[in-house]
Amino acid sequence: MSADKTAAGSVLRIERSSIHDGLGLRTVIFLKGCPLNCSWCSTPESKEFAFEKGYAAELCSACGRCIESCPEKAISYTDDHLQVQTEANKCTRCSRCVGICPSNALKMYGTTLSVSEVMREVSKDEIFYFYSGGGVTLSGGEPLSQAGFSAAVLKKCKVLGINTAMESSLYSNYESIMMILPWLDDLYVDIKHMDSSVHRKWVGKDNRLVLENITKMDQSTYPLTIVVRIPLIPGFNDSDQNLLATLRFCKGLSRLNKIELLPYHRLGSETYRHLGLNNPCIDLIPPTADQLSERVAFMKQQNSKINICAGSGFTSE
Repeated sequence: MSADKTAAGSVLRIERSSIHDGLGLRTVIFLKGCPLNCSWCSTPESKEFAFEKGYAAELCSACGRCIESCPEKAISYTDDHLQVQTEANKCTRCSRCVGICPSNALKMYGTTLSVSEVMREVSKDEIFYFYSGGGVTLSGGEPLSQAGFSAAVLKKCKVLGINTAMESSLYSNYESIMMILPWLDDLYVDIKHMDSSVHRKWVGKDNRLVLENITKMDQSTYPLTIVVRIPLIPGFNDSDQNLLATLRFCKGLSRLNKIELLPYHRLGSETYRHLGLNNPCIDLIPPTADQLSERVAFMKQQNSKINICAGSGFTSE
């Protein structure tokens, strides 16, 4: 049996009919695991490679079925018997409790899927790809952290004539990128900040590898379009100085299609609570539509030759 058929990946979820993750209607495959730790991350459930169990206390009826179902005796009532709690060191993430919960208070983030299983989902929307000019997008987490699996999925799509795209931080060794390149049509890459030390403070790593990889991909012989996305974070990267530095870097990219400014949002706040995690940016106010438009206008004034716009969706981070 070929590697394509046996390869499996850690998948967070698959979303169909997306209009924010590339051209046309798209099936977006979100993978688990990310090497970065962005303070504003809107998908905290995508950071870890391992599957995670979330708990929505507000939905819990304290019926006790999850306690009875747990083979490891990892779940118990809280002292007031109004909620339940899980001992993380005992939980094996078997998901029995998730399946038995009548109020959907428990949720498992992540599943293992083979390339064939992913392609079965992809095939359901093939007709829409061709009529809308859409296709398949790999997102995350970080698709390059599962480069073999990602490459196998993209290759299957290309064989079927389906447009392929990837949303990535490009924080990866170039060997992993080379596995992806032959099968990739469009790259959507975040440039979070041009200052390496500021990038390290807010993201956990400096930006040198990211910028090097963008340059290498731009100079590759493969037909590829690049869209640079700036996740606009108030007080972090929305200054004139940083936006000008980003423009200077992008000016040298021959495959650049456009620059998108995507506004920070709070859609992940609920997930932070369900995972019992601290949200570092819980008090950060998202930019208004006027503020976003002003930043786009500022960049256009500096360089009228580059297509610069406000993104229609949200950054994957």
